[in-house]
Amino acid sequence: MLWTAGQVFRRFSTSSRFYQKKLKLAVIGQSVFGQEVYSSLRKEGHQVVGVFTVPDKEGKADPLAAAAEKDGTPVFKFPRWRVKGRPVPEVVEAYEAVGAELNVLPFCSQFIPMNVIDHPQHGSIIYHPSILPRHRGASAINWTLIQGDQRAGFSVFWADDGLDTGPILLQKECSVEPNDTVDSLYNRFLFPEGISAMVEAVQLIADGKAPRVPQTEEGASYEGIQKKSNAMVNLAQPAEAIHNWIRGHDKVPGAWITIDGQAVTLYGSSMLGGAAPAGQPLDMEGASQPGLITKNGLVLYGSDGKALLVKNLQFENGKMIPAAQFFCSGERSRVELTEEERKMAEQIRNIWKNILSTIPAVEDTTDFFKSGATSMDVVRLVEEVKQKYGGVQLQNEDVYMAATFTDFIQMFVRRLRGEDQEEELLVDYATKDVNNMMVKMPYQCFINGKFEDAENGKTYDTVNPTDGSVICQVSYASVGDVDRAVAAAKEAYDNGPWGRMNPRDRGSLLYRLADLMEENQEELATIESIDSGAVYTLALKTHVGMSIQTFRYFAGWCDKIQGKTIPINQARPNRNLTFTRKEPLGVCAIVIPWNYPLMMLAWKSAACLAAGNTLVLKPAQVTPLTALKFAELSVKAGIPKGVVNILPGSGGVVGQRLSDHPNIRKLGFTGSTPIGKQIMKSCALSNLKKVSLELGGKSPLIIFSDCDMDKAVRMGMSSVYFNKGENCIAAGRLFVEDSIHDEFISRVVEEIKKMKIGDPLDRSTDHGPQNHKAHLDKLLEYCEVGVKEGATLVYGGRQVDRPGFFMQPTVFTDVDDHMFIAKEESFGPIMVASRFRDGDVDGVLQRANDTEFGLASGVFTRDINKAMYVSERLEAGTVFVNTYNKTDVASPFGGFKQSGFGKDLGEDALSEYLKTKAVTVEY
Repeated sequence: MLWTAGQVFRRFSTSSRFYQKKLKLAVIGQSVFGQEVYSSLRKEGHQVVGVFTVPDKEGKADPLAAAAEKDGTPVFKFPRWRVKGRPVPEVVEAYEAVGAELNVLPFCSQFIPMNVIDHPQHGSIIYHPSILPRHRGASAINWTLIQGDQRAGFSVFWADDGLDTGPILLQKECSVEPNDTVDSLYNRFLFPEGISAMVEAVQLIADGKAPRVPQTEEGASYEGIQKKSNAMVNLAQPAEAIHNWIRGHDKVPGAWITIDGQAVTLYGSSMLGGAAPAGQPLDMEGASQPGLITKNGLVLYGSDGKALLVKNLQFENGKMIPAAQFFCSGERSRVELTEEERKMAEQIRNIWKNILSTIPAVEDTTDFFKSGATSMDVVRLVEEVKQKYGGVQLQNEDVYMAATFTDFIQMFVRRLRGEDQEEELLVDYATKDVNNMMVKMPYQCFINGKFEDAENGKTYDTVNPTDGSVICQVSYASVGDVDRAVAAAKEAYDNGPWGRMNPRDRGSLLYRLADLMEENQEELATIESIDSGAVYTLALKTHVGMSIQTFRYFAGWCDKIQGKTIPINQARPNRNLTFTRKEPLGVCAIVIPWNYPLMMLAWKSAACLAAGNTLVLKPAQVTPLTALKFAELSVKAGIPKGVVNILPGSGGVVGQRLSDHPNIRKLGFTGSTPIGKQIMKSCALSNLKKVSLELGGKSPLIIFSDCDMDKAVRMGMSSVYFNKGENCIAAGRLFVEDSIHDEFISRVVEEIKKMKIGDPLDRSTDHGPQNHKAHLDKLLEYCEVGVKEGATLVYGGRQVDRPGFFMQPTVFTDVDDHMFIAKEESFGPIMVASRFRDGDVDGVLQRANDTEFGLASGVFTRDINKAMYVSERLEAGTVFVNTYNKTDVASPFGGFKQSGFGKDLGEDALSEYLKTKAVTVEY
């Protein structure tokens, strides 16, 4: 709700904004929020005459400063405006020289003198993230949650000499959801709506319509900045109050409790509905009753007997773990050894001493490898311990994960007691009796090796496009879920076995994963068919079949990734050796589309994993089910926890957070060009992530009169109608030589009439439903535009009269180059055909290349010279000659121009997930 002193103001359209009065502005502040306000104000036509922000930190400019410097806006980086309460004269002089008519303070951590605040003609406006007069002060969002407010919001107010006490210009508010955190509230509402409101406020001032409503002191409150020292949780209060305290401090500064004398910080709180699951009791100081470590996390009880659930714990050394793993974590207090176990420890100490014969003694802190142990010593240690204590299960990897003597003994004792066994994967399935089988579909987020509900408990329906029925409800991941998944992936990369695993062993796991996919290919193909509308036979051969091939191909690359030696000029009289290392990037994000859900997952994640990275993957919101089934198979294949994380949900929440997240080093995206541009911008602004983009296409297919007509008709239809036209490399425009045009179109229509449209699970079906209702509606509108522009609708263009989202295969002819359907991708079963003059090779090439896209292309001709001439000149990442849609796992795939950059498949794809390090040694 927009509140402006009882008046309603219209929002100005883009077309009229530059006819409005504009102001000269000084933007004073910092942060990404400040940068977005600055950019939005300039976009609306206001002149920013100066940006006043904080000095660079460690050589890195604040985002606001970086954006302004790029635009050529004057930037001033003052460490302070006042000294001992008095304005710094040279600072004030520099400010006054820019001649601002209004000061805009979107987010400012500095104290600005009143002679600066009052200097401009229109004074100064400030953004504050609360509904003033409530929660004045620097921790407003925290206190909104801590005090359990039902409504949150922000205020844009006129600055005065008080602390957040100036007259209100406008306010906006939203409801507080039960499990909102500071991050979720800020990202969902306070950040995006706050930017828009600041722009709105400036325009109101420019138009002379900005109100000044005095703040009342009724209901006013001021709370100080929360610090770690005063963020301890009072467990002797109702559960909801405990929950509010924890989420109000999540992520900064972090609410904490004391366990075994150690401060443990709590993250990811939610109220627990219903009975708590079974778990192991955990004593905590000040609690009315012990907590429970359950498979879902730590259950805390309030004084009212109600319960809440905490997802993650952080120890004093900074390490964070899922709360469910508390009793398996080395960060908790060490297990106390029995007398018998202490004797075993001393016997094992002797084994260590015999192996590490060059050191005088094996202390508790002795590191096996820093003491000179080799891989053969690892094998010897494991086998000697197993021989002496036959009941214990040890692997070589255990030594690498517990390299000090104390850690090894702790691991050994837990293993001996049976406390350290690998958790069995628990899956709540949605089941469906379909296609002569019972398919079992996971439907929850997959984070750190476990399936679990979204942090906020939200779900959404995934729909079968064949009849519009709901298949099941799927978890709707939140920003908090993304953060937890990234933390799990980072932990797996930094400290887990994946990062230390031999490449050949990593390849063995990927081969095993491919084998499991093959063993379950009928179930995977069935899920793919009911979730995406893919014809089952195509899903089996291509969607699933090529996914299996992709994992096998990249599994073979794991132990073949290598650098090279480079001859360089020697630094005489010394000599130098220079070589390169190919290293993984770290945590990678992958965002995939809905047309080939499993295959797009495989194309990107197989290369990513083969290179040694960990990943967080967001499947398309409308087709999440095969990705979640893949997650289940990855556990069965032995992929360590945290390496693969799958988050179903929206692009606006999950995709945006992945783009913004500072711990992600690479993002691979397949989807539309506009979204690709937005992702690229977010990746640049956050931490300059490496990006690869496979975006939209309008692939030209040129059919010459000397072609094999039978093959051209068959492959030309496949180029358009393959996978219902939901194909990134689909031939978006056919150019047919004039002398064969009519025959070609006639034969295409004849073949279309033979196509069976129907249930994709029917083995005789040729053409299934479009992926979802909104896409079908877009395709029908696309056809309407084509007809209005004057193209000839030869066949189709309508929805099939039956349940579900079926569309007739469609043919347009007489399509002129200027038409909408000649330029824009349909992503559906719509053939767009144009003539070209006989023999006009260069003319048709010019028309084919007259597009901002360049994903794929094709040519049909019997003349090899013509084929080579055309293929050299077509501006596309892939050129098919006398075939179409022939992709292979060994051949690189990717586009030119606004179809993106970077490659999937082939050796080239590995480079997208590797970094090259040069090492020079002097000897």
